[in-house]
Amino acid sequence: MIQAETIAQSPKSASGDPYRVMIVDDSAVIRGFLSRWLDAEADIHVVALASNGAMALREFERAKPELVILDIEMPEMDGLTALPKLVSLDPDVQVIMASTLTRRNADVSLKALSMGAADYIAKPESTRVADDKENFQRGLLEKVRALGSTRRSRDKAAGKVVSRPAIVPQQREHKASLVAAKTPATVRQISRIPQIKAIAIGASTGGPQALFKLLAGLKDKINLPIFITQHMPATFTTILAEHLTKIYGKDCLEAIDGEKVQDNRVYVAPGNWHLTVSGQVGNTIIKLNQEAPENYCRPSVDPMLRSLQSVYGTHVLTTILTGMGHDGLEGCRKLAESGAVVIGQDEETSVVWGMPGAVASAGLCTNILPLQRISGAIENFVNGRPA
Repeated sequence: MIQAETIAQSPKSASGDPYRVMIVDDSAVIRGFLSRWLDAEADIHVVALASNGAMALREFERAKPELVILDIEMPEMDGLTALPKLVSLDPDVQVIMASTLTRRNADVSLKALSMGAADYIAKPESTRVADDKENFQRGLLEKVRALGSTRRSRDKAAGKVVSRPAIVPQQREHKASLVAAKTPATVRQISRIPQIKAIAIGASTGGPQALFKLLAGLKDKINLPIFITQHMPATFTTILAEHLTKIYGKDCLEAIDGEKVQDNRVYVAPGNWHLTVSGQVGNTIIKLNQEAPENYCRPSVDPMLRSLQSVYGTHVLTTILTGMGHDGLEGCRKLAESGAVVIGQDEETSVVWGMPGAVASAGLCTNILPLQRISGAIENFVNGRPA
């Protein structure tokens, strides 16, 4: 069995240099199909394979990957042990944790995000099931491209010599999600601050870390209901809610269909379910559904925002945090038209400035703020003060 292998660089596209990826997994089968999937793309090149963390560390300096796909459970050195060592070799490396859908692995993945991992991906239960395979492959390619683009943008900002990424047909959708970062953001002025009666938060890549910091800043500051859609699979959202409860000091629970919305409670959209609400202010009911994914996501931010706008109107404050793609854009458009407050996380503090960048570039944000200032801004708006 090959335990570690550096793969020679070969030009794959005349229009730019592919993103350099290392795959670290103890399963030869997993390494094989990940390598085939990624190397089939003209803008991605797998530069090394390793069967455990120790092998990855030995290969890292020679392979010089920009991104690492890192398994959690491996012999000799597991992913959580290897992660900080890899980050110490290159603080800018983008690490995607890969794990099966278990409570333990979900918990470890969230811990890894606080230790320097950029994102995570849940392995499919079977690579032979067409839907599982297609969804996993699409998600992995999106993450590699989004995080690879972020890596090169930050290198360029730091004055480093940066390879120009290859542009291929498969990237059209990804490129569209990055247009926001190239379009000047404009801030929307509001004539008056509406009375805030609910908080909505949407997030994707980098979202768990951002949510931890945001809710820590809001602890003991507000008593309104908070609705969160974070792009995550089932099991992961359960663990996320448990972590948020510890940080926020109040009940942060996966939403339950039919329950009545209460103050001082955080409702997290369960994995694979859209979170919506119905009724009226003071008698608002949670409604979960498994209608078609929107923006390739279920849960999706847009259905949540549409329903909140229909119940709370201008009285819901929305924050769009770090994430790739543009989920939440259309929901924020309806909220902005009603005069509601919309806050977008800024590019510098976002892991990927796709979702907040799309909303900011469309001119829908009343404020575009670094993550560390968002909780204070929310508290001010809730108390009728400008951010």
